[in-house]
Amino acid sequence: MNIETQDMEFNVRRLAADAGTFLSRAVQFTEEKFGQAEKTELDAHLETLLSRAESTKHWTEKIMKQTEVLLQPNPNVRMEEFLYEMLDKKVPMRANNHELLGESMIDSGHEFGPGTAYGSALIKCGETEKLLGSAEKEFIQSSAINFLTPFRNYIEGDFKTISKERKLLQNKRLDLDAAKNKLKKARVADARSAELNSSPPLGEEYVAHFSYMLSILHVRWLKAETELRIAQSEFDRQAEITRLLLEGISSTHAHHLRCLNDFVDAQAAYYAHCYQYMIDLKKQLGSFPSTFSNNNQPAGSSSASISVPTAQPAASLPAPPPSQTSPALNELRSTSGTRKARVLYDYDAASSSELSLLADEVITVSSVPGMDSDWLMGQRGNQKGKVPITYLELLN
Repeated sequence: MNIETQDMEFNVRRLAADAGTFLSRAVQFTEEKFGQAEKTELDAHLETLLSRAESTKHWTEKIMKQTEVLLQPNPNVRMEEFLYEMLDKKVPMRANNHELLGESMIDSGHEFGPGTAYGSALIKCGETEKLLGSAEKEFIQSSAINFLTPFRNYIEGDFKTISKERKLLQNKRLDLDAAKNKLKKARVADARSAELNSSPPLGEEYVAHFSYMLSILHVRWLKAETELRIAQSEFDRQAEITRLLLEGISSTHAHHLRCLNDFVDAQAAYYAHCYQYMIDLKKQLGSFPSTFSNNNQPAGSSSASISVPTAQPAASLPAPPPSQTSPALNELRSTSGTRKARVLYDYDAASSSELSLLADEVITVSSVPGMDSDWLMGQRGNQKGKVPITYLELLN
């Protein structure tokens, strides 16, 4: 029972001491705000380190946020992933946009028929889109591990430690300044007592009382000096701890630089893979036979085939195919008449003097004296402009 009573008394005294310390800090902080108390300033080097730490925290958080937006633009998915992380559960695997598009292309290609030009192209494009989706997942995973995780560890680990020690330094600074003010007041009271002591005594009773008061003031002054030395020692120790932690920011920057290099390497690899996938796809699409059919007719059927030249800039059009060097074309050029022509495939006009074309449409063409031999004048209703011969099939 005695032990329990002693523990209770110790806890009460400790609680009272903590409350007194908190009150002393609150009073000191308030008086500083109103300019009624002096404030110990930190040395310039420590202030610079503190500012550098705050700047590092600010920009690290901002880079993290923007990287997360880059890797996952959908805010709802980001929130879902955050909740899974908070619950310490694995995020379920889901297809990304490239993979979803790839699946749709492959399914539609099988629907139209793998033996048709369009169906085969859809399947090849779909397979490439799925490869792009896999590359994107690999890039996101690599970036999360090698870039985002180290940045997050700094914010949630190292900087929290720095903030804790910085708060302790602020408390020790308030304790130091409170001790300085207390000693200052004790010295003023001691000086006043010394002045009164120099006056002639008024009586033995007064002298005894005055001597007692002097001794009390002297004890308080000695106590204030002791508290100041302790507060100064604790403040210096905490300042050194905080300084050592803050000087570690240079190592943090070096580590983040390595993480940044890893992120750039991951981006370079990702875009290189994507570029290679698209180059391979272009080669596959360009390797189709020179004939193609409509979507419901296999490429090997007996229907009339149509030559599909590769679209080139207007300044470097290929020579007309043999079918275009027919007497009909020579007749068109030698007369001022017109002729109907069917467009073989789409053509986007490169300037206002040209006419855009849509595959399979029929337009009216004519030859204009002085025009380049690779071009004819085309007309569709009220629209008129130059058209390349290689994109046309003259009709009888």
